[in-house]
Amino acid sequence: MNSSYLADIPADIRARAARVRLAVFDVDGTLTDGRLWYGEDGRETKVFHVHDGLGLKRLQAHGVQVALITARISHPVALRAEELDIAHVYQGQNDKRACLLELLDALQLTPEQAAFVGDDLPDLAPMGIAGLAVAVANAHPWVVAQAHWQTLQRGGRGAAREACDLILLAQGKDSDERKHWS
Repeated sequence: MNSSYLADIPADIRARAARVRLAVFDVDGTLTDGRLWYGEDGRETKVFHVHDGLGLKRLQAHGVQVALITARISHPVALRAEELDIAHVYQGQNDKRACLLELLDALQLTPEQAAFVGDDLPDLAPMGIAGLAVAVANAHPWVVAQAHWQTLQRGGRGAAREACDLILLAQGKDSDERKHWS
């Protein structure tokens, strides 16, 4: 994604992304490809995309708080969150909307200052209150209908990075960083 790509994004989406101070991500199907992998010993394994991880780190480096809200409980999620220094990790959340509202209250933010990135029906309720609701490319059609914007990349394959880049570009926080990496 580059700044010319941002020019193709509607002004209302850029305005929504510019207000984001908290970016919340579902895990299964959003940060992963949605498949559940179990070893012979019954342990769960997840695959996360390195591009998504860097996107989450970039958000944090630029003052945007990051949270994970997932209905499932998984040790690999806790490990990945720890590796990325994500302080707000909520597993086993059957009511993601209530969890998001509690987090917003604790951080003294409004729903308009939050982005929620998801892929399936449990994500509809938090997306309904978020100032920027993002569906990954392979999201369920009902989720796509609720979203303000949809990524080009699939869940677990760079979709989260795309959402992160949109937020940073809309906030004008990408140009100096590009020079750093050049």
